[in-house]
Amino acid sequence: MDAMPVTSAAEETLDPSDWADVQILSHRIVDDAVAYLRDVRQRPVWQEMPGDVKDFFTASLPQSPTPLADIYGDVVDKVMPYPMGNIHPRFWSWYMGSSNFTGALGDFLAAIQGSNLGGGNHAAALMDSQVVDWCKQMTGMSASASGTLVSGGSMANIIGLAVARNTKAGIDVREHGVAAIEKPLRFYGSDQIHSCHRKGMEALGLGNKALRRIASDASLRIDIQALRAAIAEDRAAGFKPACIIGNAGTVNTGAIDDLRALAKLAHEEDLWFHVDGCIGALIAIAPQNAHRVAGLEWADSIALDPHKWLHAPFEAGCALVRDASAHRKTFAVTPEYLESTPRGLASGQWLHDYGLQTSRGFKALKVWMALREHGVEKFGRLIDQNIAQGHYLASLIEAEPALELTAPTSINIVCFRYRAGGLDGERAKALNTEIMLRLQEDGIAAISDTTVQGRHCLRVAINNHRTRREDLELLVSETVRLGNEIASA
Repeated sequence: MDAMPVTSAAEETLDPSDWADVQILSHRIVDDAVAYLRDVRQRPVWQEMPGDVKDFFTASLPQSPTPLADIYGDVVDKVMPYPMGNIHPRFWSWYMGSSNFTGALGDFLAAIQGSNLGGGNHAAALMDSQVVDWCKQMTGMSASASGTLVSGGSMANIIGLAVARNTKAGIDVREHGVAAIEKPLRFYGSDQIHSCHRKGMEALGLGNKALRRIASDASLRIDIQALRAAIAEDRAAGFKPACIIGNAGTVNTGAIDDLRALAKLAHEEDLWFHVDGCIGALIAIAPQNAHRVAGLEWADSIALDPHKWLHAPFEAGCALVRDASAHRKTFAVTPEYLESTPRGLASGQWLHDYGLQTSRGFKALKVWMALREHGVEKFGRLIDQNIAQGHYLASLIEAEPALELTAPTSINIVCFRYRAGGLDGERAKALNTEIMLRLQEDGIAAISDTTVQGRHCLRVAINNHRTRREDLELLVSETVRLGNEIASA
């Protein structure tokens, strides 16, 4: 066979031709980033994008190069002024966390190093395991437990539910599939559980009907007696009760189930006890409020989100599982190209054995750096601060005749509405929705709405280390002003 012809074309790379120019631009980007966070209060929480900005994002695939400085100019003009807004002190729409500068630096350095966290013998993999160990310590999970960093709460919950399914199925689900399960499995949670659990049931092949929603009580916590009765009823009907999902903070109101009672019932009934702690598991590190999540440490699995109350930049979730062997058996696969070696790069632990991703990014560094900088005690105090702010907002609403609370304020989520001058039903909903939209469009505050036990309401989730009480006072006064203005129009 003839040898391949040798060409004279230069080999290419994505590295810059002039590192000095990139260094200058990089310094400018960092300076701009510091100013962006420093001056966050001077900007609207959110603003609608003009038509020309939206049109910019319809441009076709670039075929030829553009100077990096010009590209950054587009980012400055078209991206940075139009964020979701969750880093702003008056963003309370959803339960997100508000990021931090040190974590952003960690994300940058993680991207520069470029490690794949599927596993192996390298520093990023060891740090990943260390951050998981820190999450175990923060939640009271045993040191022998396992865990994995994931994209967020939805995936963390699915990891826990998958281990519960495989452990309680009575067959080798991985080999034979869910169709071979002799008795259909039943999972239980309150009617306030997050929608990700339905997605989890569907993705795990069990179906939405396998998830039985139990009525919540007046405090919006799961009714323990109703749960006990449902388990007995399902057993008698030929189902196999498998897992109780406890809420360490519901997404609607922040209500926390009686985790101790759920753990006891799960033990008595031989059920897996999974805690969705994406809202409130980290209350365990808050000195004034840790008692609210007593029993968390008895869970078989916990889902939590460092991108919420540890304020890591998106994205960072964590799944913890008490039985490390059951966790690994649910996901581990060892093909010939990923076998361990006695030494060298492949001699480290394969982290992909504990989740669905073979490849994943270096999420740990941003969490690790911020915890090192501030210490866990400060994060605990910030959680206490947000909970105190939630109760302060509730007191402002109770003192304002034009407003009313629509659900008990448990931790830092406040549900309320403008009284709407005697309007009810859809008309009251329309008025309150308009208030919410105008608060957003005017850049004053970002809040959301929901329906709790049949009543539409506005919802404020104070998961933000930049929020001050004066921001909450502004929210109340502007809500009343807008409500009066809309009602009188």
